[in-house]
Amino acid sequence: MNFNKHSNLKGQHAFLGASKYHWINYSEEKLATAYLRALAVQKGTELHDFAAQCIKLRQKLPRTQKTLHMYVNDAIGYKMTPEQLLYYSENCFGTADAIAFRNGILRIHDLKTGEVAAHIEQLEVYAALFCLEYNVKPGEIEMELRIYQNDEVLYHKPTAEDIAPIMDKIITFDKIINKIRAEEE
Repeated sequence: MNFNKHSNLKGQHAFLGASKYHWINYSEEKLATAYLRALAVQKGTELHDFAAQCIKLRQKLPRTQKTLHMYVNDAIGYKMTPEQLLYYSENCFGTADAIAFRNGILRIHDLKTGEVAAHIEQLEVYAALFCLEYNVKPGEIEMELRIYQNDEVLYHKPTAEDIAPIMDKIITFDKIINKIRAEEE
């Protein structure tokens, strides 16, 4: 038998695909909710891509209290780098939406496009990763973390007492994972 070729779909996954089979147990209402959530995630990804392009091109948006506009304009104003990977190890890394380190001040901004309440801990982990990757002591710099969501900006100025324990946990947990990996080989 010659199977049909669907080369245009190679590498893609359908919403009602076999690998995400849980939908066979959904009600029509739950399906609609799940699909709308997936669309929101896709829109969030596209908004992050758009914002990163604006920041890279230094293209400011209208000065309004809209989340996206404030995020892009602030990142441009602080000469931030968008979508920067921060790496400690294969077990612990992440991508900061926008980051800058200048004159002893670390700034990390995060764009949240969904309705789920954001958690500042995510940005504290980015700060810890930055300090580990670039060998910076958190007590020797100032830090300002911002979350942009629902047309508001949440500001947080962590101290070394906030960031150092996260750094220690990253180091400890990384060692544990590496030990488990070595034992499994």
